Amino acid sequence: MTRASSAAWKPRCRLARYAASLSLVVLWNASVDARSLEAVIERGALTLCASPNALPFASKSGPVPGFQIELGEKIAEQLGVKLTREWVVSAIQYRRADCDLVLDVIARKDTPPAGGVRVSRPYHRSGVVLAVRGDSHASSLASLGSDQRVGVPVGSLVSMTLAKAGAATSPFAFEDDIVAALANREIEAAAVTPMTVGWFNLQHADKPLRLIPAFDNDEDLNWNIAAGLLRPDDKLRARVDTAIEALLADGTIARIYARYGIELRPPQ
Repeated sequence: MTRASSAAWKPRCRLARYAASLSLVVLWNASVDARSLEAVIERGALTLCASPNALPFASKSGPVPGFQIELGEKIAEQLGVKLTREWVVSAIQYRRADCDLVLDVIARKDTPPAGGVRVSRPYHRSGVVLAVRGDSHASSLASLGSDQRVGVPVGSLVSMTLAKAGAATSPFAFEDDIVAALANREIEAAAVTPMTVGWFNLQHADKPLRLIPAFDNDEDLNWNIAAGLLRPDDKLRARVDTAIEALLADGTIARIYARYGIELRPPQ
């Protein structure tokens, strides 16, 4: 990756890191009423909220559309309508967004979304993993030396978890900065999401990072991913569930993710 392309990549990932949570906040505050399945069919379109510059999630004009756009198109196709996009980059725009759908929402049974947002059946399992360079001898968190630092998102739950365990950490604002620092040997490991690593590896096939499942037993650091629907009626939610089930069953979602370097993991 060139210096220019690397610089361009950062803001996209910075936006992406907060895409799901920001979207939910905005949808929570949106004043428009939700559309029923009947309204979506009558309009002939399902509207997705996405960032115009947040690959691998979404892009308005990049070399690829982003997996959220591709998945949204497939869901809309299953409903027999087209996908329309609401590009959102700021809090003001999010508040004004008039969306039916936002993708990659964290779905937890113990903390359902507020404000009329309902999640679909989950379609992916994500969380936090430990990433190391390909030439690293580390095989676990415990195998890191006491002076070898782990890059963590500042103020994150994993940063607190590692601090309690006595690990040496270095805080970063964004996940793309963490993996860049790891690749540049400024730190020895990175506690980030698999999506960040997968996209990085796709862009840096000559020096891929290796994943270590260091946090698989920590429920707080693993979660299901689902679609978020703004105040849907039961029929719309059921049709989106059915669409996702069909796209999982025929391998469509796995193929979409794979194009962005991401391995689809079954939800739990």
